Amino acid sequence: MSYLLRVYLADRPGSLGLLAVSLGSVGADILALDVVERGEGYAVDDIVVDVPRGSLPDTLITAAENVDGVRVDSIRPYIGMLETHRELELVDLIATAAPGDRLQVLVDHAPRVLRVSWATVITQGGGEVMQLFGSSGAPETQLTAVDWLPIAAAAELDADASWVPGFWRDTDTRMAAAPIGSPSRALLLGRSGGPDFRPSEIDRVGYLARIVTTVLGLP
Repeated sequence: MSYLLRVYLADRPGSLGLLAVSLGSVGADILALDVVERGEGYAVDDIVVDVPRGSLPDTLITAAENVDGVRVDSIRPYIGMLETHRELELVDLIATAAPGDRLQVLVDHAPRVLRVSWATVITQGGGEVMQLFGSSGAPETQLTAVDWLPIAAAAELDADASWVPGFWRDTDTRMAAAPIGSPSRALLLGRSGGPDFRPSEIDRVGYLARIVTTVLGLP
């Protein structure tokens, strides 16, 4: 069984090594690590670990937080590996897909690439919100209104806003969005159960959306 941990740790020599040793003490094998963000004196890392079948996620949290300066922000099951250059691979898939399939390819692969639960492309017109494309696992609940469209740049959305369906709030879904070709059409991402989107992740979403817009030849 694999899990994805998002951890805050003191950005000092040896911190990551101590964390690896502590996780190893409970049978966890680190498969991949991705630096999400670095700040003054701290780092935010996503770590994929493999644990023996039957191991409880709580043991990973306890082991990690036994290391001075480490805090686990979130933990969730993970299928697959963190991949180097994953955004570039997605852009290549989109560029080589049939023109009518390209936005579907985007939402199909965005959850893996951006480490979210689901992705959709939505637009608003005539007073209605329409889902144009959706990934596997995208909510069946249809949006009736959104107060953030049109959208000019990638942004994290207010999870408690009035437009958010009750089920999304119940599942503590954190959201981010970015324009795709037009301020009235957006890539909407959801992360059920958190964690929050970091500023560096919002930047990544924005870069990807702009590149995809160019690849698609949209205005």
